[in-house]
Amino acid sequence: MISYLKGTVAGVQKVSNTKVILTLEVNQIGYDLQITSRFLQQLSSQSSGNTPVQVFTHLQVREDQMVLFGFESMAERDLFRQLISVSGIGPQMAVALLDALGLQDLVQAIVTSNTRLLSRAPGVGAKTAERIALELKTKLAEWRLQSGISTLPDAIPASTVQEDVEMTLLALGYTNTEIMQALRTVGSKTALSKNANAEDWIREAIAWLSQ
Repeated sequence: MISYLKGTVAGVQKVSNTKVILTLEVNQIGYDLQITSRFLQQLSSQSSGNTPVQVFTHLQVREDQMVLFGFESMAERDLFRQLISVSGIGPQMAVALLDALGLQDLVQAIVTSNTRLLSRAPGVGAKTAERIALELKTKLAEWRLQSGISTLPDAIPASTVQEDVEMTLLALGYTNTEIMQALRTVGSKTALSKNANAEDWIREAIAWLSQ
């Protein structure tokens, strides 16, 4: 119904840690859109004053309410729609996944069936993560090519040590996004990519993250 809105930011309300409402003024009409905290950070760094911003939208209609969700890009909006097509995945869980992982990391996690990473989003359990990967893996592998989303190299530790590496880095205070970026970067080293030693991966990742 509404593909996108273009206007100026009139206000932001953080309802909870996982729910952010953006008021966008378009032709003297204020629209309330639920967006991710990740998107809010992008808006805060890119926009200033009366600079117009474009927000892609999805209208969720229920018997008791209508909710307008806002996204940074059409690809992110389309991924949201793919997520809510999965049985048991509602719009709030889809937003939580996008917020926790971001567009590229979320697509990569689904395509590679990285259920451990998916289950770190609030409210997403192991079984739900498995269902998301099972239902969307093939669809998203094709969709990301059609959407022009760059394919990320799968240069992460072998599954036998990946959990140890990720859990250690999480315990040190790094975010999921930071960890995945670090592992891909250090994993591009030929020697390390074939290494199954968790301590080597952790040491290299911390060195990169500390730069």
